[in-house]
Amino acid sequence: MKKWMAVALVITALLPGLWTREAGGADRPVITLRGELAHLSIDLAGGGIVDFHLLSNGINPLKWEGEGGELEPRNRGHFLCLDRVGRPSAAEQAKGMPFHGEAGSSMWELLGEPKQQGDALVVEMSTHLPLAGMHVRRTVRLAGAHFSVREEVTNNNALGRIYNMVQHPTIGPPFLDEGTVVDANARKGFMLSSPMPNPEEPSVYWPQALDAGMPVDMRQLVDDEDPPVVVYVINDEYGWTTATAPGHGLLLGYIWKAAEYPWFRAWRHIRNGRPFARGIEFGTTGPGTPFGFLVEKGRIFGRTLFDYIDAGETISRSYVAFLVEVPSDFAGVEQVDYNGTQVELREWQGKRRLSLEIGGL
Repeated sequence: MKKWMAVALVITALLPGLWTREAGGADRPVITLRGELAHLSIDLAGGGIVDFHLLSNGINPLKWEGEGGELEPRNRGHFLCLDRVGRPSAAEQAKGMPFHGEAGSSMWELLGEPKQQGDALVVEMSTHLPLAGMHVRRTVRLAGAHFSVREEVTNNNALGRIYNMVQHPTIGPPFLDEGTVVDANARKGFMLSSPMPNPEEPSVYWPQALDAGMPVDMRQLVDDEDPPVVVYVINDEYGWTTATAPGHGLLLGYIWKAAEYPWFRAWRHIRNGRPFARGIEFGTTGPGTPFGFLVEKGRIFGRTLFDYIDAGETISRSYVAFLVEVPSDFAGVEQVDYNGTQVELREWQGKRRLSLEIGGL
């Protein structure tokens, strides 16, 4: 058995300059940053952010497991889709390209021990995607009740190429239940289940979708997952999404630059008649189809369906995630305002406001 399969790393910073590593039996190689207000865990077998919780609450919204061997790299929690989202072509699959690309199926390597930088705990890691010919370096900063991620993607190929990069935060029970509400500043969208080659017909506007012509409110998931995936464009300077679980008194939020991630993807899954998973995703594309269709289609709603990276080029993108405790009757989020360092959340059809310092993007 590989050495990494038998060790889990726990990084603690209860006092400045104090770091410890503890063996975790036959656990996965998980790194945990322990801040004063929140803990953040990253699984090096796939690179997924698998736990983000407040010390005062304890509920982890990112509790979700993808398919795969118990100790093998696989998609978990919030994972990265790179160099694609969704299925490869049949020929690419035959050559070994996995669903959602290689990032979530690869081992990630720590680039030194985590460090204390001001009020933040900082850790760096990287992975190589051999089929895609790409390398990604990630810097994670945990401070207070939020964390930021900066990912630098380098094209190691001798030629430029198209690619896609999608963040796939996935919420699951117990945070996810029939009362959990998802909000976003998404706008025009379409159902991925609509017929090709024009899935954007008919179009919808967040939070609406259509199932067999009948309206569906995408804010809540109760016992019917259809339509399972609906994608929308972001028109504002910053994109944002929140998931509010009033029964647990907790809200998870994300904010990013829309110039970097102009699409929002809402994925929903029911198991045994109850909510099992919701993807609150944001990325460089909407459709999760092979590149052949994306190239042929070109644009939807005037938005490109892929990005381009030149030979040897490095492109970086960032986002911030945060947790906020909310009242048990909090109705969700209608608007998120960001001034460069602080977010203010306006309650859905209400008067209450919640504010949090999250730093810059």
